[in-house]
Amino acid sequence: MTQPTVGVTALPQSCDGRPVQRVILDNGSIRVALLTRGAILQDLRLAGVPHALTVGSPDASAYQDPLRYFGAIVGPVANRIAGGRARLDGIEHQFDRNEGGTTTLHGGADGTHARNWEIDVARADRATLTLALPDGTGGFPGNRTIAAQYALTGPDTLELTVMAATDAATWINFAPHGLWNLDGTPDLSGHTLRIASDYYLPVDETALVTGAVAKVAGSAFDFRDPRPIGPGTLPVLDHNFCLSRVRRAPVEVLTLTGAGGLALHVSTSEPGVQIYDAAGFDGGAARDHAGSPIGPGCGLAIEPQGWPDAPNRPGFPSVRVEGGTAVRQITRWRFSRPG
Repeated sequence: MTQPTVGVTALPQSCDGRPVQRVILDNGSIRVALLTRGAILQDLRLAGVPHALTVGSPDASAYQDPLRYFGAIVGPVANRIAGGRARLDGIEHQFDRNEGGTTTLHGGADGTHARNWEIDVARADRATLTLALPDGTGGFPGNRTIAAQYALTGPDTLELTVMAATDAATWINFAPHGLWNLDGTPDLSGHTLRIASDYYLPVDETALVTGAVAKVAGSAFDFRDPRPIGPGTLPVLDHNFCLSRVRRAPVEVLTLTGAGGLALHVSTSEPGVQIYDAAGFDGGAARDHAGSPIGPGCGLAIEPQGWPDAPNRPGFPSVRVEGGTAVRQITRWRFSRPG
């Protein structure tokens, strides 16, 4: 693996008027590159595997656009909020409508993906990045403090813990937005996906949830047994799969397997997981870690989170957090090798 020495490196790019920094973690079996911009998981390599497993770019400037969400921690409220507004204790809050002028996506244009986080801890096996969001940022209430710890917790295993506290009632729903391709190929051809979910959330033509909670049984969204994904397969995926109605201890919920047999097992504490197959994505001039264009179906976004539009859907698991309290969200990525 030809990556920089373990540690922290300042890059020529800037964010929030400060240099973006790269943090390298390595425990001998897994090597990770993080960026302070967006707390991005920029690159992940396994010993003996000759390609990156995350879709991204060695050029940090590509994460300003078009890769603005790739690998980032998105929030403070991930996914879509219908109409760019929601009510809290009788007060309507207006958010940045950064998707088509009508919908708030991933906290707005100035969400956590676009901010330069601070390095609090950087060791060979773990790093903690922190961020403060003042009251009213993006229209969301409460002074919030966030800490994201990436830790190499064992062979071929990376764990992310996001801790967030607020001094006033607000909504908090972060999600890691890494895109995964286990074969190092231009698209997801040859991959299979299994999701331990009995229900999913249907969406309308604008990708907003309708409010219905539908059974996967008998539908195109039944991934309880492994199924092929990628170009030429249906359905096109940008949907939330329901895992529970409460946050809980991390449970393995999903397996993505490449054509060569390398598998990614995802565990999470969250009640849902958004799956996006990037079928219509156009990376423009951006190049991936192998120097190739980043195009349609390049990877699978696996985003453990609360259910979309929860601030406007009282029947969905709540993402409300009271003032003076904190939440903890955990995602674990474990790889298993063929044979």
